[in-house]
Amino acid sequence: MQQPTTVSYAALQQYRSTSNYGGTVEASPHKLVEMLYTGAIDRLATARGAVLRGEVAVKLRTLGSALAIVEHLRLSLDHEAGGAIARNLDALYDYLGRRLLQANVRDDVEAIDEALALLRQIKSAWDGIAPTRQ
Repeated sequence: MQQPTTVSYAALQQYRSTSNYGGTVEASPHKLVEMLYTGAIDRLATARGAVLRGEVAVKLRTLGSALAIVEHLRLSLDHEAGGAIARNLDALYDYLGRRLLQANVRDDVEAIDEALALLRQIKSAWDGIAPTRQ
């Protein structure tokens, strides 16, 4: 990830644009990324239900929002400091973006399920490295 102040501000702006959550101002950079993962997962779960129910507007809004969060996470990577981890995450976020576009175009629940599983794994790993004080 980039320097904490950059991630904090950018993540705060992204989260504000995709959520009504009011607690982002006091959150640490680590917590902000956690919130972005949670937001993307929540939106994908909603999009999955929308696809199954045929609710096109909800599907478009929630998949678009999830894709924006994934893209923000991708653009926030610090390739210089992150080395191989940043490169691997970049490739994974790119893949997730392509799967979400496919899910949108084809109403592909399997693509959403795959994206959900991957994001849950990443979030679980992120939660595992949480600082003792957020």
